Amino acid sequence: MSLRLKINLIVAGVITLGVLAIIALQLEGVRRSVREEMLATNRVTVQLLYRVGLFYAGADQQQLVHFFQQLGRVRANEITVADEAGEVLYRSPPSTYKQGREAPEWFSALMVPKASRQVIVLPGTRLTVEAEPSRAVLDGWDDMVALATAGAGLLLAINVLVFWAVGRAVQPFSRIVQGLNRLEAGDFDTALPPLSGKEAGAIGTAFNRMLAVLKENMDNRQRAFEAERRLSDTRELARLIEGRIEAERHEIARALHDELGQSVTAIRSLAQSVALRSADDDGQAAQAARLISEEAARLYDHMHGMIPRLAPMALDHLGLAEALDDLVERVQASQPAARIELEVAALPGDLREAVALVAYRVVQEGLTNALRHGRAHQVRIHAETAAGRLAVGVEDDGLGVPDDWRARGHFGLRWLTERAEALGGSLAIARRPGGGTELRADLPLAA
Repeated sequence: MSLRLKINLIVAGVITLGVLAIIALQLEGVRRSVREEMLATNRVTVQLLYRVGLFYAGADQQQLVHFFQQLGRVRANEITVADEAGEVLYRSPPSTYKQGREAPEWFSALMVPKASRQVIVLPGTRLTVEAEPSRAVLDGWDDMVALATAGAGLLLAINVLVFWAVGRAVQPFSRIVQGLNRLEAGDFDTALPPLSGKEAGAIGTAFNRMLAVLKENMDNRQRAFEAERRLSDTRELARLIEGRIEAERHEIARALHDELGQSVTAIRSLAQSVALRSADDDGQAAQAARLISEEAARLYDHMHGMIPRLAPMALDHLGLAEALDDLVERVQASQPAARIELEVAALPGDLREAVALVAYRVVQEGLTNALRHGRAHQVRIHAETAAGRLAVGVEDDGLGVPDDWRARGHFGLRWLTERAEALGGSLAIARRPGGGTELRADLPLAA
């Protein structure tokens, strides 16, 4: 149901109630008027006829009848003259006022009070006076019909006027509804023109403001979607590059370990052999051979120090626990002043390669940051599994993690965070209450 129709129905209801109230008051007035007329007329008529009857008491009955015939009808009374035997000598003639018309029976029954009947007994004659208010009731009925007709016409005229006025008043709201429908259909360029009326104008202004905010939000969401898509593509590319880099690191590490390592070992052996053979005959050749041997040894040691940084070869053959033990042993050898503790619980043998590699890199990064940047004296490393997840932590007593570790330039921890989240895990770094840093990774065992 439209607002326009609702307002019309409300106005029609109020007017109808008013008209009904007026009709009810009019009916009550008619009822009182009929009752007063019946009582007053009947009382006067009875008194008059009683005096007249006394005057004609000694005369002939025909003279009394002649008097009533000359008197005619007394409007609201039926007068009947009868002799002692009950024979009717005279009866009031019918009323000529609005002759041939009567009010509806239900209206008459509602308006006419209890019938009033008076009997005057004279010598040889009986006069009966009975109230007959049908004409007064008919007048009341005509007045009520006229009032109802006028009320109906007024109701119709006011409704037509209100319908037109309300239509003009709510016309701006139909523009608002049309704008909302176009907005629902996806038309975001459906700004409303200035609308007449204080309320409609305020709603139109708010609609246009809402539309501007909505368009801005849609643009922002589109830009955010594009940025997220590009970020997703970038992350996918980064994972692909990372996989390729890890593969290349493994290839370089294997090449250094298997091929270049053997070649350097062979060069060192040959140089030592030359040095031994030339020791007595050619001192300079022997010295040069020993220098080659020493350089080959330094190259071999440096190469073997690079291999674990490129790729933890122990992960491929021994597992995470042994690889961590090897890492701690090598770092401890290079940092004898620091105290490094390693606690590794029983780890599953079928640990995923990606999880093991991230866990190894977390410990490697934590050791590097603690000893090289944090200047720690004591480092504790622990790794354990529980509820299908691998927890790896590195705690130190150094200077603590810098506040801007997430800023540009701190790629190591950010790269580890990305790798942990790519596996469905997390990486957390925080300052310890007693000083130092705690680096903790939580990784799922299952893919």
